[in-house]
Amino acid sequence: MTIGLLCAIPEELEHLRAVMNTVSTRESARIRFDEGFLDGHRVVLAGTGMGKVNAAVVTTLLAETFGCRVIVFSGVAGGLDPALHIGDVVIADRIVQHDAGRIENDALLRYQAGHVSFINPTDALGYSMDAELLATVQDTLAGVALPPLSTSAGGRDRPPRIVYGTILTGDQYVHCEITRQRLQRELDGRAVEMEGGAVAQVCETVGIPWVVIRALSDLAGHDSALDFAAFAAEVAAISAHLVRRIVPVL
Repeated sequence: MTIGLLCAIPEELEHLRAVMNTVSTRESARIRFDEGFLDGHRVVLAGTGMGKVNAAVVTTLLAETFGCRVIVFSGVAGGLDPALHIGDVVIADRIVQHDAGRIENDALLRYQAGHVSFINPTDALGYSMDAELLATVQDTLAGVALPPLSTSAGGRDRPPRIVYGTILTGDQYVHCEITRQRLQRELDGRAVEMEGGAVAQVCETVGIPWVVIRALSDLAGHDSALDFAAFAAEVAAISAHLVRRIVPVL
């Protein structure tokens, strides 16, 4: 069966497309799907575009039309954890849609996307990566050394790190230091992006596992838009590299 590979933007997508042996390309719902092989493993690659709705549409097509057994989303994200730096990689062991909830007294009371506390309540908040798959990914990537980023892409005098933790998803580009601190404090998020939570929600619904890999292109603060434009292409290569590492064990 096929492994589904997703990215949001062209800077992320092209790193995988360049090393993939594409056998056929077709279009569905105006989305390009490249079918073929990545390092000898059967995959289908697609770009979602940005945001949760776009990600949910393409994830559903991968699951239902292409029969993917697992879906991997890779790309860049904003950092929330102050201990992390540009180029570091966060792999989601849990993912939460931070913008879903009820607004009351000028505050957002979060609950699980797709639920309302007084209609179909649930104690769940977010989705956890399959425990066996998480262990496999951790074993596979243990000891992997990532090449340092160039100084022009925000590199420091150390190679990027791979960490595991909570990734937050929302249809908001976080460009605010106060919001960055609040999200990290309230939800213990290590990174924030715009698609992974929707991918996880669809995968949970249809019963297939998911992996979300995010390399930090910015620190989700007041300079995040500037950082993203300068660093995204080189940082995206890091997450694509890790996709190639884990595909053989999926």
